[in-house]
Amino acid sequence: MLQHNKEISALLRLIDDPDDEVFDSVAHKLLHYGKDIIPNLEQLWEITSDEAVQERIETLIHRVHFQNLQNDFHEWSKSKNPELFRGAILVAKYQYPDMNVSAVLTHFDQVRRNIWLELNNYLTPLEQINVFNSILYNYYKLKGHELTEREPKHFFINQVLESKQGNCYSLGILFLSLCELLDIPIFAVDIPRQFVFAYIDTLHHFFNPDSEGVQQIQFYVDPLNGMVYTQKDVDSYLRKINARDRELYFAPLNTKRIIFKMLEELSLCYRYKRDEQKADEIQQLMRLLVNIEGE
Repeated sequence: MLQHNKEISALLRLIDDPDDEVFDSVAHKLLHYGKDIIPNLEQLWEITSDEAVQERIETLIHRVHFQNLQNDFHEWSKSKNPELFRGAILVAKYQYPDMNVSAVLTHFDQVRRNIWLELNNYLTPLEQINVFNSILYNYYKLKGHELTEREPKHFFINQVLESKQGNCYSLGILFLSLCELLDIPIFAVDIPRQFVFAYIDTLHHFFNPDSEGVQQIQFYVDPLNGMVYTQKDVDSYLRKINARDRELYFAPLNTKRIIFKMLEELSLCYRYKRDEQKADEIQQLMRLLVNIEGE
Protein backbone atom coordinates (compact mmCIF):
# COMPACT_ATOMS: atom_id res chain seq x y z
CA MET A 1 0.00 0.00 0.00
CA LEU A 2 1.24 3.47 -0.84
CA GLN A 3 1.98 5.70 2.12
CA HIS A 4 -0.73 8.26 2.75
CA ASN A 5 1.20 11.33 1.66
CA LYS A 6 -0.60 14.65 1.60
CA GLU A 7 -1.60 14.43 -2.06
CA ILE A 8 -3.03 10.89 -1.79
CA SER A 9 -4.94 11.74 1.38
CA ALA A 10 -6.39 14.85 -0.26
CA LEU A 11 -7.37 12.95 -3.42
CA LEU A 12 -9.04 10.13 -1.48
CA ARG A 13 -11.07 12.65 0.53
CA LEU A 14 -12.35 14.19 -2.73
CA ILE A 15 -13.70 10.94 -4.18
CA ASP A 16 -17.12 11.71 -2.70
CA ASP A 17 -17.24 15.23 -4.19
CA PRO A 18 -20.66 15.64 -5.90
CA ASP A 19 -19.11 17.62 -8.77
CA ASP A 20 -18.32 15.19 -11.62
CA GLU A 21 -15.56 17.43 -12.95
CA VAL A 22 -13.81 17.33 -9.58
CA PHE A 23 -14.14 13.54 -9.48
CA ASP A 24 -12.78 13.21 -13.03
CA SER A 25 -9.75 15.29 -12.06
CA VAL A 26 -9.22 13.19 -8.91
CA ALA A 27 -9.57 9.96 -10.88
CA HIS A 28 -7.03 11.14 -13.48
CA LYS A 29 -4.45 11.91 -10.78
CA LEU A 30 -5.04 8.65 -8.88
CA LEU A 31 -4.60 6.63 -12.10
CA HIS A 32 -1.04 7.97 -12.33
CA TYR A 33 -0.14 5.91 -9.25
CA GLY A 34 -0.98 2.72 -11.15
CA LYS A 35 -1.83 -0.57 -9.43
CA ASP A 36 -0.02 0.50 -6.25
CA ILE A 37 -3.01 2.71 -5.37
CA ILE A 38 -5.47 -0.23 -5.37
CA PRO A 39 -4.95 -1.27 -1.69
CA ASN A 40 -5.62 2.35 -0.64
CA LEU A 41 -8.84 2.36 -2.67
CA GLU A 42 -9.91 -1.03 -1.28
CA GLN A 43 -9.32 0.18 2.27
CA LEU A 44 -11.38 3.31 1.58
CA TRP A 45 -14.19 1.16 0.12
CA GLU A 46 -14.33 -0.91 3.34
CA ILE A 47 -14.83 2.13 5.59
CA THR A 48 -17.30 3.86 3.26
CA SER A 49 -21.04 3.31 3.84
CA ASP A 50 -22.32 5.45 0.94
CA GLU A 51 -23.14 3.08 -1.96
CA ALA A 52 -22.69 5.79 -4.60
CA VAL A 53 -19.17 6.48 -3.32
CA GLN A 54 -18.44 2.74 -3.21
CA GLU A 55 -19.46 2.54 -6.88
CA ARG A 56 -17.04 5.36 -7.70
CA ILE A 57 -14.26 3.50 -5.89
CA GLU A 58 -15.09 0.28 -7.76
CA THR A 59 -15.00 2.19 -11.05
CA LEU A 60 -11.59 3.61 -10.15
CA ILE A 61 -10.22 0.17 -9.22
CA HIS A 62 -11.48 -1.23 -12.54
CA ARG A 63 -9.88 1.65 -14.46
CA VAL A 64 -6.55 1.01 -12.75
CA HIS A 65 -6.75 -2.72 -13.55
CA PHE A 66 -7.71 -2.00 -17.17
CA GLN A 67 -4.87 0.51 -17.57
CA ASN A 68 -2.46 -2.13 -16.26
CA LEU A 69 -3.95 -4.76 -18.60
CA GLN A 70 -3.49 -2.46 -21.61
CA ASN A 71 0.19 -2.09 -20.70
CA ASP A 72 0.56 -5.87 -20.37
CA PHE A 73 -1.15 -6.43 -23.73
CA HIS A 74 1.13 -3.88 -25.35
CA GLU A 75 4.24 -5.60 -23.99
CA TRP A 76 2.96 -9.06 -24.97
CA SER A 77 2.15 -7.88 -28.50
CA LYS A 78 5.58 -6.31 -28.99
CA SER A 79 7.48 -9.50 -28.19
CA LYS A 80 8.95 -11.32 -31.17
CA ASN A 81 7.16 -14.61 -30.49
CA PRO A 82 4.29 -13.94 -28.07
CA GLU A 83 3.10 -17.07 -26.25
CA LEU A 84 -0.47 -18.02 -27.10
CA PHE A 85 -1.31 -19.29 -23.61
CA ARG A 86 0.00 -16.05 -22.06
CA GLY A 87 -2.27 -14.14 -24.43
CA ALA A 88 -5.24 -16.19 -23.21
CA ILE A 89 -4.26 -15.42 -19.61
CA LEU A 90 -4.30 -11.69 -20.41
CA VAL A 91 -7.79 -12.05 -21.91
CA ALA A 92 -8.93 -13.76 -18.69
CA LYS A 93 -7.36 -11.02 -16.57
CA TYR A 94 -9.86 -8.57 -18.05
CA GLN A 95 -12.60 -10.30 -16.02
CA TYR A 96 -10.35 -11.71 -13.27
CA PRO A 97 -7.61 -9.12 -12.62
CA ASP A 98 -6.57 -10.82 -9.37
CA MET A 99 -6.44 -14.34 -10.78
CA ASN A 100 -3.68 -16.62 -9.53
CA VAL A 101 -1.62 -16.95 -12.71
CA SER A 102 0.87 -19.43 -11.23
CA ALA A 103 -2.01 -21.76 -10.24
CA VAL A 104 -3.38 -21.60 -13.80
CA LEU A 105 0.07 -22.39 -15.24
CA THR A 106 0.48 -25.30 -12.80
CA HIS A 107 -2.90 -26.71 -13.82
CA PHE A 108 -1.97 -26.33 -17.49
CA ASP A 109 1.33 -28.14 -16.93
CA GLN A 110 -0.47 -31.04 -15.25
CA VAL A 111 -2.60 -31.46 -18.38
CA ARG A 112 0.52 -31.27 -20.57
CA ARG A 113 2.27 -33.93 -18.49
CA ASN A 114 -0.71 -36.32 -18.66
CA ILE A 115 -0.71 -36.09 -22.46
CA TRP A 116 3.09 -36.36 -22.71
CA LEU A 117 3.05 -39.62 -20.72
CA GLU A 118 0.78 -41.18 -23.37
CA LEU A 119 2.75 -40.02 -26.42
CA ASN A 120 5.64 -41.79 -28.13
CA ASN A 121 7.62 -41.43 -31.37
CA TYR A 122 5.88 -44.35 -33.07
CA LEU A 123 2.36 -42.92 -33.11
CA THR A 124 0.81 -41.83 -36.40
CA PRO A 125 -0.57 -38.25 -36.64
CA LEU A 126 -4.10 -39.55 -36.11
CA GLU A 127 -3.02 -41.63 -33.11
CA GLN A 128 -1.38 -38.55 -31.59
CA ILE A 129 -4.64 -36.61 -31.86
CA ASN A 130 -6.52 -39.57 -30.40
CA VAL A 131 -4.26 -39.30 -27.33
CA PHE A 132 -5.10 -35.59 -27.00
CA ASN A 133 -8.80 -36.30 -27.39
CA SER A 134 -8.73 -39.14 -24.88
CA ILE A 135 -7.07 -37.00 -22.19
CA LEU A 136 -8.92 -33.72 -22.84
CA TYR A 137 -12.46 -34.89 -23.63
CA ASN A 138 -12.65 -38.28 -21.89
CA TYR A 139 -10.32 -38.02 -18.88
CA TYR A 140 -10.78 -34.28 -18.10
CA LYS A 141 -14.28 -34.28 -19.64
CA LEU A 142 -13.89 -30.89 -21.32
CA LYS A 143 -17.22 -29.74 -22.75
CA GLY A 144 -17.49 -27.38 -25.70
CA HIS A 145 -20.18 -24.71 -26.03
CA GLU A 146 -21.16 -22.99 -29.28
CA LEU A 147 -20.30 -19.31 -29.73
CA THR A 148 -23.99 -18.68 -30.37
CA GLU A 149 -24.63 -19.20 -26.65
CA ARG A 150 -23.00 -15.76 -26.17
CA GLU A 151 -21.54 -16.66 -22.78
CA PRO A 152 -18.48 -14.52 -21.80
CA LYS A 153 -17.31 -16.94 -19.08
CA HIS A 154 -16.56 -19.57 -21.73
CA PHE A 155 -13.77 -17.33 -23.11
CA PHE A 156 -11.64 -17.25 -19.94
CA ILE A 157 -8.88 -19.87 -19.73
CA ASN A 158 -8.87 -20.01 -15.91
CA GLN A 159 -12.59 -20.84 -15.96
CA VAL A 160 -12.05 -23.52 -18.62
CA LEU A 161 -9.51 -25.29 -16.42
CA GLU A 162 -11.75 -25.01 -13.34
CA SER A 163 -15.21 -25.71 -14.80
CA LYS A 164 -14.05 -27.93 -17.72
CA GLN A 165 -16.29 -25.90 -20.04
CA GLY A 166 -15.36 -23.49 -22.80
CA ASN A 167 -15.92 -22.51 -26.41
CA CYS A 168 -13.90 -23.13 -29.58
CA TYR A 169 -11.47 -20.29 -28.74
CA SER A 170 -10.69 -21.09 -25.10
CA LEU A 171 -10.62 -24.86 -25.67
CA GLY A 172 -8.78 -24.27 -28.94
CA ILE A 173 -6.04 -22.17 -27.34
CA LEU A 174 -5.60 -24.85 -24.67
CA PHE A 175 -5.32 -27.49 -27.43
CA LEU A 176 -2.92 -25.41 -29.57
CA SER A 177 -0.70 -24.47 -26.62
CA LEU A 178 -0.36 -28.12 -25.60
CA CYS A 179 0.47 -29.10 -29.18
CA GLU A 180 3.16 -26.43 -29.37
CA LEU A 181 4.84 -27.63 -26.17
CA LEU A 182 4.65 -31.28 -27.27
CA ASP A 183 5.92 -30.63 -30.84
CA ILE A 184 2.68 -31.67 -32.54
CA PRO A 185 2.34 -29.74 -35.87
CA ILE A 186 -1.22 -28.48 -35.32
CA PHE A 187 -2.06 -24.93 -36.46
CA ALA A 188 -5.19 -22.78 -36.50
CA VAL A 189 -6.38 -21.96 -40.03
CA ASP A 190 -8.75 -19.22 -41.16
CA ILE A 191 -11.73 -21.26 -42.36
CA PRO A 192 -14.70 -18.82 -42.58
CA ARG A 193 -17.10 -18.86 -39.61
CA GLN A 194 -15.14 -21.68 -37.96
CA PHE A 195 -12.17 -22.03 -35.62
CA VAL A 196 -10.52 -25.29 -36.65
CA PHE A 197 -6.99 -26.69 -36.78
CA ALA A 198 -4.95 -28.32 -39.51
CA TYR A 199 -2.38 -31.06 -38.86
CA ILE A 200 0.39 -29.87 -41.21
CA ASP A 201 3.00 -32.55 -41.79
CA THR A 202 6.31 -31.92 -43.54
CA LEU A 203 6.90 -34.62 -46.14
CA HIS A 204 10.42 -35.41 -47.47
CA HIS A 205 11.34 -37.11 -50.74
CA PHE A 206 12.35 -40.73 -50.10
CA PHE A 207 15.46 -40.61 -52.35
CA ASN A 208 16.50 -37.11 -51.31
CA PRO A 209 15.66 -36.71 -47.61
CA ASP A 210 17.87 -33.63 -47.21
CA SER A 211 15.82 -31.59 -49.68
CA GLU A 212 13.37 -29.01 -48.37
CA GLY A 213 10.20 -30.77 -47.27
CA VAL A 214 6.74 -30.12 -48.63
CA GLN A 215 4.14 -29.10 -46.09
CA GLN A 216 0.87 -30.95 -46.47
CA ILE A 217 -2.36 -30.89 -44.46
CA GLN A 218 -3.14 -34.40 -43.22
CA PHE A 219 -6.53 -33.64 -41.63
CA TYR A 220 -8.44 -31.05 -39.57
CA VAL A 221 -9.46 -31.02 -35.90
CA ASP A 222 -12.42 -29.26 -34.25
CA PRO A 223 -11.31 -28.11 -30.76
CA LEU A 224 -14.91 -28.01 -29.55
CA ASN A 225 -15.02 -31.81 -29.32
CA GLY A 226 -11.84 -33.18 -30.94
CA MET A 227 -13.67 -34.35 -34.05
CA VAL A 228 -11.42 -35.00 -37.07
CA TYR A 229 -12.35 -33.83 -40.59
CA THR A 230 -10.83 -34.70 -43.96
CA GLN A 231 -9.84 -32.30 -46.73
CA LYS A 232 -12.94 -33.49 -48.58
CA ASP A 233 -15.14 -32.44 -45.63
CA VAL A 234 -13.59 -28.95 -45.57
CA ASP A 235 -13.80 -28.54 -49.36
CA SER A 236 -17.46 -29.49 -49.21
CA TYR A 237 -18.06 -26.89 -46.48
CA LEU A 238 -16.29 -24.17 -48.49
CA ARG A 239 -18.39 -24.96 -51.55
CA LYS A 240 -21.53 -24.87 -49.42
CA ILE A 241 -20.82 -21.30 -48.24
CA ASN A 242 -19.59 -20.23 -51.71
CA ALA A 243 -16.12 -19.36 -50.38
CA ARG A 244 -13.66 -17.87 -52.86
CA ASP A 245 -9.85 -17.61 -52.79
CA ARG A 246 -9.68 -21.01 -51.11
CA GLU A 247 -5.89 -20.98 -50.72
CA LEU A 248 -6.19 -18.07 -48.25
CA TYR A 249 -8.02 -20.28 -45.76
CA PHE A 250 -5.26 -22.84 -45.32
CA ALA A 251 -2.42 -20.59 -44.15
CA PRO A 252 -1.72 -20.89 -40.39
CA LEU A 253 -2.92 -18.00 -38.22
CA ASN A 254 -0.30 -16.28 -36.09
CA THR A 255 -0.66 -15.93 -32.33
CA LYS A 256 -1.78 -12.28 -32.31
CA ARG A 257 -4.42 -12.98 -34.94
CA ILE A 258 -5.86 -15.83 -32.84
CA ILE A 259 -6.11 -13.60 -29.75
CA PHE A 260 -7.61 -10.80 -31.89
CA LYS A 261 -10.33 -13.15 -33.19
CA MET A 262 -11.01 -14.35 -29.63
CA LEU A 263 -11.41 -10.76 -28.40
CA GLU A 264 -13.64 -9.98 -31.37
CA GLU A 265 -16.08 -12.75 -30.40
CA LEU A 266 -15.91 -11.73 -26.71
CA SER A 267 -16.81 -8.17 -27.65
CA LEU A 268 -19.82 -9.47 -29.60
CA CYS A 269 -20.93 -11.39 -26.49
CA TYR A 270 -20.89 -8.23 -24.39
CA ARG A 271 -22.78 -6.33 -27.10
CA TYR A 272 -25.38 -9.12 -27.14
CA LYS A 273 -25.77 -8.73 -23.37
CA ARG A 274 -26.07 -4.92 -23.75
CA ASP A 275 -22.88 -4.37 -21.74
CA GLU A 276 -21.54 -1.62 -24.00
CA GLN A 277 -18.74 -0.52 -21.66
CA LYS A 278 -17.14 -3.97 -21.58
CA ALA A 279 -17.61 -4.38 -25.34
CA ASP A 280 -15.86 -1.02 -25.92
CA GLU A 281 -12.98 -1.91 -23.60
CA ILE A 282 -12.43 -5.25 -25.36
CA GLN A 283 -12.32 -3.35 -28.66
CA GLN A 284 -9.65 -1.07 -27.18
CA LEU A 285 -7.54 -4.18 -26.56
CA MET A 286 -8.19 -5.30 -30.14
CA ARG A 287 -6.97 -1.93 -31.45
CA LEU A 288 -3.78 -2.35 -29.44
CA LEU A 289 -3.04 -5.59 -31.33
CA VAL A 290 -3.82 -3.97 -34.70
CA ASN A 291 -1.60 -0.95 -33.95
CA ILE A 292 1.31 -3.19 -32.97
CA GLU A 293 0.90 -5.18 -36.21
CA GLY A 294 1.06 -1.94 -38.17
CA GLU A 295 4.25 -0.63 -36.58
